[in-house]
Amino acid sequence: MTVRVMTRFTVNNQPVEYRLDPATPLLWALRDASNLTGAKYGCGTGHCGACTVDVDGQAVRSCRVPIGRIEGSTVTTIEGLSHERTHPVQLALIAGNVTQCGFCIPGIVMAAAILLRREADPSEETIRAQITNLCRCGIYPRLVEAIQRAGRAARGEEIIPAGARPGIDPADAARVVPALTPPPAP
Repeated sequence: MTVRVMTRFTVNNQPVEYRLDPATPLLWALRDASNLTGAKYGCGTGHCGACTVDVDGQAVRSCRVPIGRIEGSTVTTIEGLSHERTHPVQLALIAGNVTQCGFCIPGIVMAAAILLRREADPSEETIRAQITNLCRCGIYPRLVEAIQRAGRAARGEEIIPAGARPGIDPADAARVVPALTPPPAP
């Protein structure tokens, strides 16, 4: 007789029952069983933060947490943070042209959102101490500024337009150029 072990918790406001070994890391339950691939596998040791999710209001490195340990918890992933991608942290990162390759961004967004929920106006020192996620592209100076901007937006002190991206005006990005006619042959 086989006994099935089920672990139950809420993911992105939906109750979920996982029929997985309770020792399964949360990251793999989310990615493989729930098809929530926003949390990334980076190092597998909890150091890089690419797998960061919100578990009961805490930034958690999901590669290090077995699902059996979070029975009854509430988990929010990047997919559940804002379906329209309009969370102040997401808007500030886009507006500040922070993202580069994007691999680390979901974990950083989650860590920053949790920080701003706890502390509405974090100092640069607090941000650097709390956002320990690794970014191989080196976005840190722009990241601090973007998190502070997201805090201002969350407090209602600033509006970050959705889709705001610095740089080239879309009207100037591509133009139809008349075809060149080759010179007549000699």
